[in-house]
Amino acid sequence: MPGLLGKKIGMTNYYSEDGKVTPVTAIEVGPCTVVSIKTKKNDGYEAIQLGFGEKKEKHLNKPQIENYKKLNLKPAAVLKEFRNFNISEYKVGDELNSEIFKIGDIVKVSGKSKGKGFQGVMKRHNFRGGQRTHGQGDRERAPGSVGQSSYPSRVLKGMKMGGRMGFERITTSGLKVVKVFADKNIILVKGAVPGAINSIVEIKK
Repeated sequence: MPGLLGKKIGMTNYYSEDGKVTPVTAIEVGPCTVVSIKTKKNDGYEAIQLGFGEKKEKHLNKPQIENYKKLNLKPAAVLKEFRNFNISEYKVGDELNSEIFKIGDIVKVSGKSKGKGFQGVMKRHNFRGGQRTHGQGDRERAPGSVGQSSYPSRVLKGMKMGGRMGFERITTSGLKVVKVFADKNIILVKGAVPGAINSIVEIKK
């Protein structure tokens, strides 16, 4: 499934010619630069490594700086490998943009979900909370009993408790490309995609 790296711009409404309203997410896809090409002979599999965005040289180590100088490329902020590209059609330095997507394409988008910080069991695991009567005024949002007394005298692994919520890799499938603005490298995808505004996402056909 060929794809590209992009940046989530935000959500809006798209009005079709017949007046229908579709909630869409605007994604800036590319331009992505081919940084490396993996071959079966050298690496055991076929893929191309794409770079998106720019990173300042001071944020790179010396081997990375020398590698980019050798390739005569600007340092990329994000790198990602994509398989199922026809590697014979590309070479290092080529740029890919929104032109690989067309209206009506079905894509899947992956990204990091919004981070919610440390949350309790009611928000994190949809617990209903304790009862509000019989002297339990301080147990309304508590998880309840989490361990056993005599055996095994410990809290079992995997117990649903409070903790850090969000900022996990989420993939949303079956999204339809509604509009492509090739001159601006922006595509409109029907529905919502994971991540906050300006977060990096991965779009695959």
